[in-house]
Amino acid sequence: MLLGKKVGMTQVYDEKERLLPVTVIQAGPCVVMQVKTVETDGYNAVQLGYDDKKASRRTKPAIGHAEKAKTLPKKYIREMRLAGDAKAELNQGDSVTVSIFAETKFVDVIGTSKGKGFAGPMKRYHFGGMPGSHGTERKHRSPGSQAGYGTDRGHGGDIKKGKKMGGHMGAKRITVKTHRLVSIDQENNLLVIKGSVPGPAGGYVVVRTSQKNKV
Repeated sequence: MLLGKKVGMTQVYDEKERLLPVTVIQAGPCVVMQVKTVETDGYNAVQLGYDDKKASRRTKPAIGHAEKAKTLPKKYIREMRLAGDAKAELNQGDSVTVSIFAETKFVDVIGTSKGKGFAGPMKRYHFGGMPGSHGTERKHRSPGSQAGYGTDRGHGGDIKKGKKMGGHMGAKRITVKTHRLVSIDQENNLLVIKGSVPGPAGGYVVVRTSQKNKV
């Protein structure tokens, strides 16, 4: 696993001279902020930090935590839990770079999608809307019936949890899986990944080796 920041999208040619849409991610170097063990924390995990905080935003607890790893407080910190009794091969204060993906062909990318504010059901869930004629008046983008008794017999006619209605759209954790890792630039800490990645340019992401086999 590696933490990074989405740079943006561009196009590159592959070995067969096909034009590929790719996302460029600046990944690492990440600092191992803490190594957790069963003896001290009840489970095994590695905590990574990326991107230094500016001095005016550093708090004393964050400074103390970072000093143990001989680094500065980080803006983006995530923890990777280890399976079973597996022990971490890294030590506190170590640096992790894109070189860990040198033998990797496919990756998963976790990010936060763009927030779009309040949206109606037509935009949020791709509803078709009401008919445009035959007496329909000022109801063309209406969601339709919301609390019919027949939708959940025996539980009342109130609106059920999960009903598709207008509300906040976007700003959710999204994982895109099994994207091809096109190339690695170790000198500039860049990963070039085929396809799109959730979030805006400049948004933080987590990159990990794909957990599914590509068929």
